[in-house]
Amino acid sequence: MARSQAIPIAAMRRVYRVEEVERRLGKLPPKEHESLRSTYERMIEKGPERFQVKPNGLPAMEHLYEELPNFHEVLDDVKRQLALCQDSRDALQITPMLLLGPPGVGKTHFAREIAQLLGTGMGFVSMSSLTAGWVLSGASSQWKGARPGKVFETLVEGQYANPVMVVDEIDKARGEHAYDPLGSLYSLLEIDTAGSFTDEFAEVPIDASQVVWLATANDERAIPEPILNRMNVYEVQAPDAEAARAIARRLYEGIRNGHDWGSRFEPSPSSAVLDRLADMAPREMRRAWMTGFGNAKLAGRDRIELADLPDATARRAPIGFVQ
Repeated sequence: MARSQAIPIAAMRRVYRVEEVERRLGKLPPKEHESLRSTYERMIEKGPERFQVKPNGLPAMEHLYEELPNFHEVLDDVKRQLALCQDSRDALQITPMLLLGPPGVGKTHFAREIAQLLGTGMGFVSMSSLTAGWVLSGASSQWKGARPGKVFETLVEGQYANPVMVVDEIDKARGEHAYDPLGSLYSLLEIDTAGSFTDEFAEVPIDASQVVWLATANDERAIPEPILNRMNVYEVQAPDAEAARAIARRLYEGIRNGHDWGSRFEPSPSSAVLDRLADMAPREMRRAWMTGFGNAKLAGRDRIELADLPDATARRAPIGFVQ
C-alpha cells in the first residue's frame, strides 16, 4: 500500500552571515590556510539561505507504528510535537530525543525513519567509531589536518536549516586527552545558544537552533547528566513475541518485494520460520532472512525452511589456522 505523505511547507532561513565570512576570508594571509580559504569560498558560493521545512499537515505515521511496535511512546511524542505546528506559522520544533535500549532493538533504524518522515535531510555521527573528539564541533584551523565538524558540514553543505542530526551510541563517546567530544552539545541542545554556534574550524557563527537532535545509547550511566537533562529520554524495550513476528513478516515481505528474484518465493513465510525469527533481535532478522533466501534458492525451493536459517546459538567460527 502506498504511503501518503503531507506536502512539505518550506520557508527560507539564513544559517550564517555572508558578510562575516567575507571578513574572515579577507583576513587570511595570502597562500596560507588553503583549506580554511576553500571553506569560506564555498560558503560564499552556496549562500546563507537554507530551506526550513515542515509538513503542511500531520504526516502519515501508521506504517511506523506497524513497523516499529516497540517505539510507540516515542512516536506518540513526535506526533504531538508535529501537531502543534501543523496549522500555524511556527517552525517545526522537536525536543532532543535520546533512545535508550539494548543493542539490536532498532534504535538507529528508527532514527533514519524519523529523518525520512520529516524530509529535512540527515547528518549521522557514530560515536562508537569516532576517531576524532572534535567531530561535532570542528578543530582549530591551526591544527594539521583540521576540518569543520559534522554540524557545520550538515548545515553548510546541505539544503536544510532543520536537518535531523543522529548521534549514534552517544554513550560510547571517547575524548582525546582532555577534549570532551560531547562538549559542544551543551550549547547545541539549547535553542537559545544553538542559534549562534561557532565551529572551531571556520570560526563563523551558524544558526543550528532548528536542528532536530536524536541520540541513541545502550547505557545512560556513561552520559553526562547535563546532556540527559536537555533531552527527552525514552527506554526502548525489545519487542514482545507477537510484535517480533510482525516485524519479521514485514522484513520478509520488504526483502521479497524489493528484489526481482523475490517473486520466485512464496508471498509469506511459514509460521514455524516466523517463530524462529521472532527469537532474534530486529537487527539480526534481515541477515537471517537473506541467509534463508540464499539457502532456499540453492536447494531449488520457493520457500524458506527452518534448516535454511542460521543457527542463532552457533558461535562464530574463528579465523586462522587450526593447530
